[in-house]
Amino acid sequence: MLAMNTSSAELPACPDSPNCVSSQATDERHRIDPLAFSGSPGEALARLKQAVLSEPRITIVAEEGDYLQCEVRSLIFRFVDDLAFQLDAAQGVIHVRSASRTGHSDFGVNRRRVERIRQAFSLQQ
Repeated sequence: MLAMNTSSAELPACPDSPNCVSSQATDERHRIDPLAFSGSPGEALARLKQAVLSEPRITIVAEEGDYLQCEVRSLIFRFVDDLAFQLDAAQGVIHVRSASRTGHSDFGVNRRRVERIRQAFSLQQ
C-alpha cells in the first residue's frame, strides 16, 4: 500500500520506472495535470469519489481529510496499482498519483486511467 503523510500536501514521488504518473512530478515522463475544481472542497471530494468509483475494479482503501487512497486491480492478472489524491483547496486543484506496484512499464495504463477519472470528474460539474 502507498505510504502517505496525510498532513502534508505532497504525494510520494514516482520511481524512475515509466509505470507512474503524478501531478507533482517535475519530469515530463511522469507529469500529469492535477484535477481543477471550483466550489467547495467538500463538493469536489464528493465528485472525485463518484468519478473514481465509475472506474472498474477500484477500491477506496483510505480517506482522511483531503486525502483519498485507492487500489486498482487489473482484470486478468489481478496486479495492484496505487491511486492517490490530495486536495489543495488554496490552489483549487486535486493532485493525483497513479502507479503500478510491480513491473517496469504499464503501457500507459496509469495515465489513461487518470484521464478517464478527470473526464468523469469534469462531467459532474
